Amino acid sequence: MRHGKKVNHLSRKTAHRKAMLSNMACSLIEHKRINTTVAKAKALKQFVEPLITKAKADTTHNRRLTFSQLRSKEAVTELFRDVAAKVGDRPGGYTRIIKLGNRLGDNADMAMIELVDYNDVYSTGESKKTTRRSRRSKSKAAAPTKETTEVTNEEE
Repeated sequence: MRHGKKVNHLSRKTAHRKAMLSNMACSLIEHKRINTTVAKAKALKQFVEPLITKAKADTTHNRRLTFSQLRSKEAVTELFRDVAAKVGDRPGGYTRIIKLGNRLGDNADMAMIELVDYNDVYSTGESKKTTRRSRRSKSKAAAPTKETTEVTNEEE
C-alpha cells in the first residue's frame, strides 16, 4: 500500500531531485514550455504552481521564499514581473501537460509542460469566430436558381 507517499522520488536522491526540479522550473519560466517525461512533468507541476501563486503577491518575503526554491535571480525576476502579471486573475492551474507519445531511444512517455497563459493555440480570449455553413447554402448563394433568373428577367 502507498499510504502517505505523495512525492514521486523519480529514482533520485533528495538533493539531486530538488536541484533537477529547480532547474526545470527555471527553464519553464524562461522558455514558457519544455519537453520532458510525463513523470517529471507531473512532479514539476506540483513544484512550480505554488511558486507562481506566491509570485502573485509581490512581497520581499515571497521573493525570498521563491528564490530559496529556484536559486536563480533571473528566473525569480521574470516570474514576479512577467508571469505574475499574466496570471494575476487566474485562481490556479497555471500549467498544462500535453502528452507527446513515446521517446524513440528508450520508449519513455514524453510530455510538454507549458504555462497556460502563454500559449496562442489554446487561448480562450477573443478567438476568431467562424460559422459552420453547409455546402448547399453556398451553392445557392453563388449560382442563382431558375426562379430567380425568371423573376429578374420579367422585371426588366
